[in-house]
Amino acid sequence: MVSVWQLRAFSAIVFAALGQIIGADQVKGSVSLNSGTFDKVLSRFTAVLVKFDKSYPYGEQHDEFKKVAETSILQTDLLVAEVNIQDYGDKENADLGERYGIKSDDYPEYRLFIQGKSEPIKYTGDEGKSDKIKQFVSKETGLWLGLPACIKEFDELVKKFFESENDEGRKAVIEEAKKKKEELNEEVAKDRASVYIKTMQKVMEVGKEFVKTELSRVEKLSEGKVSDKKKAQLKDRANILTSFQLQAKDEL
Repeated sequence: MVSVWQLRAFSAIVFAALGQIIGADQVKGSVSLNSGTFDKVLSRFTAVLVKFDKSYPYGEQHDEFKKVAETSILQTDLLVAEVNIQDYGDKENADLGERYGIKSDDYPEYRLFIQGKSEPIKYTGDEGKSDKIKQFVSKETGLWLGLPACIKEFDELVKKFFESENDEGRKAVIEEAKKKKEELNEEVAKDRASVYIKTMQKVMEVGKEFVKTELSRVEKLSEGKVSDKKKAQLKDRANILTSFQLQAKDEL
């Protein structure tokens, strides 16, 4: 939960940034930062995902950033922000680009700042894939961002599953998941619920390490020559497995 002073700091930063973003593309769920507000904001949030980009970004990669920002709105422990670097005139925010080794040829670049860690984590994936960016944030922070194909109720059951102290408790969670699956109306949702159930069953059979090895296997398969339909199914499965990995992060 964000404390009162965090909310006040957030509000102050938003209003301070209004003058900077007027005339620019305002992104829902994102805060525009500059050299004067950057450090103040980062010190007040559990995690901050920052996109470093040119002064007036546009195009497919920026559209994907908008999707990430909008997804983050309900996640109070995560702030999504943007630093627009001016490569001409007063060169606003160029100092921030230099600090983190951002080069204009590489725009956009993402850095994930996590409270308690001295250095940010660089995102090295595809900047044109919002799902990959969200997956990166979820893996590194443990925060739920609602990855595609994931079902919140079942993600909560995964947490309950790993928190269970014995097999009896885990079996009870699996039975609860089966009942919830029957309550679903759409076949696609039922198929995804089945992935949750089967994964829990496999974890009981071979241990938590199954999640890590299976995720690696699925990701490799998706990179191979498979049909678009199969690739989509593998992508859904990878996202659900990522959810399992998050819940078991400290133990895997």
